[in-house]
Amino acid sequence: MMKVRNLLFMAALFLSVTAVKAQNNHIETTISADFVSQYIWRGQDLGNVSLQPTLGVSYKGLSLSAWGNIGISNPSDTKEFDLTIGYTVGGFNIGITDYWFSDGGDPEGRYFKYDAHCTNHIFEANVGYDFGVANLQWYTNFAGNDKRTKKGKRAYSSYFELSVPFKLGTIDWNASIGCVPYTTAFYEATGFAVTNLSLKATKDITITDKFSIPIFAGLTANPNSKKAYLILGITLQP
Repeated sequence: MMKVRNLLFMAALFLSVTAVKAQNNHIETTISADFVSQYIWRGQDLGNVSLQPTLGVSYKGLSLSAWGNIGISNPSDTKEFDLTIGYTVGGFNIGITDYWFSDGGDPEGRYFKYDAHCTNHIFEANVGYDFGVANLQWYTNFAGNDKRTKKGKRAYSSYFELSVPFKLGTIDWNASIGCVPYTTAFYEATGFAVTNLSLKATKDITITDKFSIPIFAGLTANPNSKKAYLILGITLQP
C-alpha cells in the first residue's frame, strides 16, 4: 500500500515538473465543480445534495486528477477525496485510484493513516477500452479498506460497466449498465448482480457568447437493491 501511495505522489511531482518544462500547448489542466441533487455512484446512494470539485493535469496520455465530495444539505454525509493516476493511448486506458472516505476503518478519520487493518483508503485498479460507439471498463479493489469474504480473505471487490454515448436532438445522452461479477459486501451483492442501469442527458445552457453552463439529469436504477434515483446537476468550469 505504501508503494501505491508513493507512486501517486511521484506522479504528481513528475507532472508538476513537466508542466514547468514543457510547452503550454502540451499540458491540459482541468478545474471544475459539479453541484448534484444526490450523490449516486455505481448504483449506490452515497449522499444528498453535494459539491464535487475536480482538479487535474495531463501530459501526453499521462494524467493525475483529484476529486472530492462534500455534503451541502447534510454536512454529516461522508466526505470523499480521491486521487487517480491514469494513462491513455488510443482507446486503451489503465489507472489506479486512491479513494479516501471520512468514514471507514480508522474511527478518527485520518488521511495519512495507511495501516491495512485501520485505514479509510481503498485502492482500485481499472482497465478499459473506448471503442467510440461504446466504452467498456473494469474496476477491482486490491488494497486498503476493502470488504472481506466469509473466510476472512480480501474480497477484491470488482465492478464492470458498459456505456454507450449517443445524441438525440440537441442533447448528449449516455446509457450505461454496470454489474458486479461476484459476491462482495462492498457493493452489497451476493453473487453476480446488475447494480447500475442509468441514462444521463447533458445540455449546455448559454449564459453569454463566451460562457455556458452544462446541466445534466440522470435516471439510475439498481436492480440488485431494488432502488431508483433521479438526479439533477450543473457543472461550473472556466
